[in-house]
Amino acid sequence: MAVSKKAGGSDHAALFATLKERFEKYMNRHKGMQWTDVQARLAKKPAKVASLSAMEATGGEPDVTGFDKKTGEYMFTDCSPESPQGRRSYCYDRAALNARKEFKPKNTVVDVAAELGIELLNEEQYRALQELGSFDTKTSSWILTPPDIRKLGGALFCDRRYNTVFVYHNGAESYYAARGFRGMLRV
Repeated sequence: MAVSKKAGGSDHAALFATLKERFEKYMNRHKGMQWTDVQARLAKKPAKVASLSAMEATGGEPDVTGFDKKTGEYMFTDCSPESPQGRRSYCYDRAALNARKEFKPKNTVVDVAAELGIELLNEEQYRALQELGSFDTKTSSWILTPPDIRKLGGALFCDRRYNTVFVYHNGAESYYAARGFRGMLRV
């Protein structure tokens, strides 16, 4: 699932059109921001555009969810209603995958996030996303797990049920068809 850093031309135009349409449809996610500013920043960052393209291709529906005044970076977060379809059925990390004796998944959340060039959401970022809408009402998403929990064999995931965000734990080697992961890309 390696991300191509060379996509351009019509690929960029189609992606930018999709991102612009989503940006304009969900203005509550980025109040006070202008698409022209976001697009100008994207035009200078082809590797980041390739990551956005991969986020889109795996079902993440990335959208701008924040702006860092210190760095001038826009934050794109997976805003698909459910955990991205193209990023499900993975265990948490390489150590978990290696620990499985049989029925190994094809990959890991940590490895795929790195291949896409995105950050796995942490609990705080996941909760902030949920302030912008209702996500993962039928699925769940792995989140960045603190080292102390991971060291003991666990990993964390979240979902939204009963209009409440829940954080749960599972063995890091587990994987499910309805659990994927969400990421963030700073551009």
